[in-house]
Amino acid sequence: MALWALGSAVGLAVDDRVLVGAPIWAKPFKFAVSFVGYSLSLAWMISLAVAARPRLRRAAWWAGTVVAAASLVEMLLMTGQVIRGRQSHFNQRTPFDEQVYSAMANTVVVLWTATLVIAVLLFRTRIADRATTWSLRIAAVLALTGAGLGFLMAVPTEAQLAVEDAPVTGAHSVGVPDGGPAMPLTGWSTTGGDLRIPHFFGMHALQLLPLFVLVLAALAGRFALLRRERVRLRLTLVAAGVYAAVFALVTWQALRGQALIHPDGATLGAAAAILAGGVLGGVLSIRPDQRAVPGACERKAEEGAAAERGRPTRTQRA
Repeated sequence: MALWALGSAVGLAVDDRVLVGAPIWAKPFKFAVSFVGYSLSLAWMISLAVAARPRLRRAAWWAGTVVAAASLVEMLLMTGQVIRGRQSHFNQRTPFDEQVYSAMANTVVVLWTATLVIAVLLFRTRIADRATTWSLRIAAVLALTGAGLGFLMAVPTEAQLAVEDAPVTGAHSVGVPDGGPAMPLTGWSTTGGDLRIPHFFGMHALQLLPLFVLVLAALAGRFALLRRERVRLRLTLVAAGVYAAVFALVTWQALRGQALIHPDGATLGAAAAILAGGVLGGVLSIRPDQRAVPGACERKAEEGAAAERGRPTRTQRA
């Protein structure tokens, strides 16, 4: 996929064709880059699962191999359509285009199912500490949910349903046609909702949540509080909760036909609530364990009183 991204970058430089409002090689380039991160993350997770439970090696190997093969087929079909100058997704203009799109849809189902198998393996395995274990599990669930949103894009729009034998069925955008004004680099719509946003955000939980745990582990060397597994677990669960809430928010925003960069009052209010909840959760996560404090204070008070009376303390008696 890294080589595919490089080849697509060359295509962007030398091929000035435009398709559906974007450079024709932009889609294979973005997919290849995304697959690099996706496959590396899954490979790392598989290695941790197999190291913890060697019995899972065979199932994990098959799941990873299916992911790699399905990704390869998806990119072959997509790149073939780019070379032909045809739209790969939602295209039903000719019987051949329809067959290519159908094959791509089936490949995505296979890819999603193989990822589900890996997620099940992660839930059956205790990996390293609890913070790492739960970051991987929650990341896998969010990635599966984000990938599943891709199936909503295949649903025909009202305008497409009104046309008999529509050449295109399905769309990335909600409320506006595909190919309109878009954000640089991402190509996300700036005038309507875009399902690629929650799709992207959900799938990249595979990288961001485990990265958060790795950062906590790195900071533990400088901050004694983070050396406690319970604190790292709490912070990880708070971060996962905030991530899931933002994912739900951008999904809701897209389904309402609202552009990411033009939120209304309801969206801003929900974002503020998520921010406040995250800050509160973070503060509560790093608070000392109150159950241990009274006991320590009582022991100190007892030892002080015993010293004044010249009697042995509880610790000395033990």
